[in-house]
Amino acid sequence: MPQCSAKGCRADAVWVLAWNNPKLHTPERRKTWLACDEHREHLSKFLGVRGFLKDVVRLEDWEESTADG
Repeated sequence: MPQCSAKGCRADAVWVLAWNNPKLHTPERRKTWLACDEHREHLSKFLGVRGFLKDVVRLEDWEESTADG
């Protein structure tokens, strides 16, 4: 099972935070961080205040959508 991207966290990931840095990435590019329930809001805010956060999706839904593509 994938783990949360928060520093020091070993919990199972439940969420995918899709983001990009417009200074480095093309608009359609999506980088991802994984988050457990506890760290989803903190990681979302970290990316959001920088204008990087594009989407927050449940991991199972993300895996289904990327398997189709």
